[in-house]
Amino acid sequence: MNILIWIIFGAIVGWLASIIMKSNKRGLLRNIIVGLLGSALGGWIASIFNIGSVNTFTFEGFAIATGGAILLIWLLRKL
Repeated sequence: MNILIWIIFGAIVGWLASIIMKSNKRGLLRNIIVGLLGSALGGWIASIFNIGSVNTFTFEGFAIATGGAILLIWLLRKL
């Protein structure tokens, strides 16, 4: 059940990041992948600067995950 919650969380984060970044490539699977990888990236950066965590489902965790997904989309565009 926990993995299902993370997949839904990743889909929402990826969907929001694709809207913010005006990404033309939208799809459920892509949003899930971008959301989960972006959450990991955001959590890693947050742990380096000790500013929060994405381990819990809070507004802070959601904001960090969304920021990580936005950063991931930006980095992928630059490649």
